[in-house]
Amino acid sequence: MTKLGDYKDLGVEICDHVANVEIQRPPHNFFDVELVRDLGDLFHALDQETDCRVIILSSQGKNFCAGANLETKGLDSTTSGGAIRGRRGSGHLYQEGARLFEAETPVIATIQGAAVGGGFGLALVADFRIACPEARFTANFARLGFHQGFGLSVTLPRLVGDQRACELLYTGRRVKGEEALEIGLCDYLVPASELPDKAAEVAREIAGSAPLAVRSIRRTMRRGFVDRIRAATDRELVEQDWLRESEDFAEGVKAMGERRLPDFKGR
Repeated sequence: MTKLGDYKDLGVEICDHVANVEIQRPPHNFFDVELVRDLGDLFHALDQETDCRVIILSSQGKNFCAGANLETKGLDSTTSGGAIRGRRGSGHLYQEGARLFEAETPVIATIQGAAVGGGFGLALVADFRIACPEARFTANFARLGFHQGFGLSVTLPRLVGDQRACELLYTGRRVKGEEALEIGLCDYLVPASELPDKAAEVAREIAGSAPLAVRSIRRTMRRGFVDRIRAATDRELVEQDWLRESEDFAEGVKAMGERRLPDFKGR
């Protein structure tokens, strides 16, 4: 077993060709630019580790990732997941987020609790997702009067198809573990207590294949993917920029903080 550097709010160790990466911001594991940058740095460092053939991404606490830290009193596990606090910060966030997609090592994510907004986007960075019945995936941007980010414009329809992606984005509804498995948001569904073991089992199967061949296959299967992510996040930022100034967005954030239904006016 080897350890790799020190990263704030991230734990990492490599054992038997598998890197276990843990986000350590419990209970909700809100992210910001710093965390996404560190995660990108770590993924790229693991690409250079000859002993690493697959990454397991997990998180401590109640939720996998409840989105961006809005630094808004009263918001906890249902944030919009990014690009709220200004276009400049959003651009930096998405630049760092794109680096996650550029990394070459396959990633398995274990999803407990909520993957909301940008946290949903982070879950879809992984090649495979293992969830429990209590997991819930939510692209709640429209319920805030906002536009999706973190490349969800590409990653979500890639998994569930255009029609289903539009339904989830328009409504912002929650998808729990069983439905997530049915529609393709996750690849395995196990009890929460079995998430680590199932992830280790899948990781061992991947690590048992020839590592050069796996990376070669992955590059072919994802050809053009990162370019599409970058183009999508550029578009997402344009839409977020003007929506951020709308009355509906202000109402959506206020309503969420007050735990009530929003009263949108279309302006």
